[in-house]
Amino acid sequence: MIFRNFVMLLGVVSFTFPIFANNALVTHEFTLANGLKVIVREDHRAPIAVSQLWYKVGSSFEAPGSTGLSHALEHMMFKGSSKVGAGEASQILRDLGVEENAFTTEDMTVYYQVFAKNRLPVVLELEADRMASLKLPSDEFIKELEVIKEERRLRTDDNPNGLAYERFKSLVYPASGYHNPPIGWKFDLDRMAINDLRAWYKRWYAPNNAILVIVGDVTLAEVKKQVNQWFAAIPRKSNIITKKPLELDKPGERELTIHVKTQLPSLLMGFNVPSLATAQQTREIYALELIAALLDGGDSARLATELELKQELVTSAGVGYYAVARGDSLFIFNALPNVQKGKTIADVEKGIWQLIDQLKSTPPSKEELERIRAQLIASLVYARDSISSQAMTIGMLEAVDLPWQLADKELAELQAVTPKDIQAAAQTYFTRDRLTIAHVLPEENKHD
Repeated sequence: MIFRNFVMLLGVVSFTFPIFANNALVTHEFTLANGLKVIVREDHRAPIAVSQLWYKVGSSFEAPGSTGLSHALEHMMFKGSSKVGAGEASQILRDLGVEENAFTTEDMTVYYQVFAKNRLPVVLELEADRMASLKLPSDEFIKELEVIKEERRLRTDDNPNGLAYERFKSLVYPASGYHNPPIGWKFDLDRMAINDLRAWYKRWYAPNNAILVIVGDVTLAEVKKQVNQWFAAIPRKSNIITKKPLELDKPGERELTIHVKTQLPSLLMGFNVPSLATAQQTREIYALELIAALLDGGDSARLATELELKQELVTSAGVGYYAVARGDSLFIFNALPNVQKGKTIADVEKGIWQLIDQLKSTPPSKEELERIRAQLIASLVYARDSISSQAMTIGMLEAVDLPWQLADKELAELQAVTPKDIQAAAQTYFTRDRLTIAHVLPEENKHD
């Protein structure tokens, strides 16, 4: 499964990570001698737990000509290890009532299970076994590669929105590995071999390149016992070297027109911006999060009130900003022109620039900022009810080499952002030399 790190095309998304300020949730961390970092959060509200193993490797690590390796290896991790054959681990877990899955992003590959708390020993035994002794049989690879190719056809090649976003993203990131699609380019899948995956597994799958996060009705003592029993003997690897996928500071304005099998035209506008991991001033990151909420935080947000209701330029519009990334990030606008009112992509682009210029010239009022800040904080507080969400937040931060404690500080950071900070962030980052524009048009409009 591929987890979309950035905004989904034509979706109204404003992503940020949840906060946990509840002192009743005790969090521990320890590291084994082989380098495996373990973070345990006790949440005793229900007799269940979640285990997530985060490997610090994804599509941004892949070289040209070898894309799709991380995602393909994710598929093969279910095809047998020293103790079980292909599919047997999943069957054992299903019989025990355990839910499991995995996903691959540009930055990470993650395997997770949700289970009754007494299933913890079995979950960790099977997870450790495939970390240490994955089989990677060639016959299973041949079959699974066809599954991956079909997944690519369904999600991207035969999906107009997916295809447009993939092409757009490859243009957005001219310098970094973020231009690689997590599923891999089609021609790289066609020439992928089992030995490629064996080398990838050998290079990256090691305890000192992973974080194990366990949240739920567990204690530190029992987790330590089980983790030491199953993971402590796995040897560390000495050749793991990573570098942040940094982007050009001001790549220059880029434009793309793509014709796909869609009935309606659409617009994508993306600005190259830093993430929490690359920003020199973290205040700017929280300002960008609040800008996303100000523009796309419900019916009273500026995109809805100005472009959709007042000017009737769009039938839908949204923004997305992903603050938690290993390298530089993206602030993206997407919109569908109101063709029934005769509006064009050019009209929509002009309308979005008007909103951007307004942010640059005039700070939001204190009342507007407090309103959208309250909405954003409320959504963050609500998110902490889920043990899976708690584990996801901890793991995402740690997997990009940020401390999980940042999640507990977000409330205070958001409270500290001023209207002037909003204006300054817009002036710094919403510039044409950071801009990529994509016009996504129906095929029948194509003129040779």
